[in-house]
Amino acid sequence: MKRSRKILSLAYIYLILLLMYAPILVIIIFSFTTSTNIGMWSGFSFELYLKLFKHKDIMRALTNTLIIAISSSLISTLLGTLGAVGVYYSKRRTRKVFETVNEIPVVNAEVVVAISLAILFRLGVQLLAKIGIPAESPSFGTLLIGHIVLSIAFVYLSVRPKLYQMDPSDYEAALDLGAKPLQALLKIVLPAIMPGIIAGFMLAFTLSLDDFVITNFLRVQSFDTLSTYVQGVIVKSSIPAELRALTTLIFLVTLAIVLLASYKNEKKTHRKQSKRLLMRGGKK
Repeated sequence: MKRSRKILSLAYIYLILLLMYAPILVIIIFSFTTSTNIGMWSGFSFELYLKLFKHKDIMRALTNTLIIAISSSLISTLLGTLGAVGVYYSKRRTRKVFETVNEIPVVNAEVVVAISLAILFRLGVQLLAKIGIPAESPSFGTLLIGHIVLSIAFVYLSVRPKLYQMDPSDYEAALDLGAKPLQALLKIVLPAIMPGIIAGFMLAFTLSLDDFVITNFLRVQSFDTLSTYVQGVIVKSSIPAELRALTTLIFLVTLAIVLLASYKNEKKTHRKQSKRLLMRGGKK
């Protein structure tokens, strides 16, 4: 019975993985052929990858996507990290209130956030117009703020566990030894929570990279990201074959980052285990 359950469990896991990654594998395979339709093979070729970098609309959308993703991720990582540190060192009741409030954007529907921000920016433009200050909505600024609002809560959730894993006596010891609060924060707290900060940045970058709802509500019509570009193309015609090559490149870059992070974590864990064994051997 145990063996049968184990076999069924493994079969279920592999089935789920197959359903998840089979479409991606199909796209990767057909990115090496010039056939317009997936399912028709017209010979092995790298032509789609060459055409990809010559496709002005796709390259413009990719550039816009990277600009907004990197900008919003850096700002949301900074604000989310500072917020997590500030809440961590707040009083217990204050900490509970902020942690509860932070969970709302995570579970809230994205379309609600998008509509709320669109209405808020529209009211802001009208208010500025009444006092004689010209402003536009939507704009790049509104889109940037929307992406920051989308990802900042997730950065906070990535940094918070690392703060609770940190030894609070290290920060206090730094203050006792004469360090200023800012110095103790930069030299003690930030290095201890750096894995959470990096994870928060990567999560914010990923959320911004494939966001459509907020981008569609808050962007200027001439400012296309990959998601809005694909949506606009689908309405008029079929998806360009060059996007298969772009999808493959994005997947391979993501896979490389995940493998590199896993390798570093495994190496770090191995070093810690080696140190513990050496310490135990020294004590004996």
